[in-house]
Amino acid sequence: MTACTIIKRDARGVDELSYQGVLRETCDEYVCIEAEFGFPDRDLGYVVLRSGDVFREWFFRDRWFNIFRVGDGRNKQLKGWYCNITRPPQIGPDWIAAEDLCLDVFVYTDGRTLTLDEEEFVALDLSEKEQRTARKAVQEIQEMVRLRLPPFDEISSGREKPN
Repeated sequence: MTACTIIKRDARGVDELSYQGVLRETCDEYVCIEAEFGFPDRDLGYVVLRSGDVFREWFFRDRWFNIFRVGDGRNKQLKGWYCNITRPPQIGPDWIAAEDLCLDVFVYTDGRTLTLDEEEFVALDLSEKEQRTARKAVQEIQEMVRLRLPPFDEISSGREKPN
């Protein structure tokens, strides 16, 4: 499997952090990598990310978001999906860079969605066109969830208790 470096940039294009993953799939629409959460545990209030959790990450070539499937590193259970609103990524042979626009959507295992970081998004110096495109990306994610399109085809029927 091919190693891949993922670079998270802020909205101005400045590198914020990078980490290593493994290329799982590449096609005309997206690049998918798998990476282990290698940071200290973080309780975000709506999900707890633990060191060792496994992220399957889709970087869409022409969409304004990426989607991270969050799996528990210990018992392999799905915790949910973390979706970052970003400009379309830059993709090299062994690296992916995405400019984060602060706005995020968390999708619970039962299909509920939670939009995050609205204040940080509004504070960014974005053009009106970029603001509209970012908000359309949130709507696109919500529609994918509603239709249970991959990778949201794992959403439970709602009878199970969400993680």
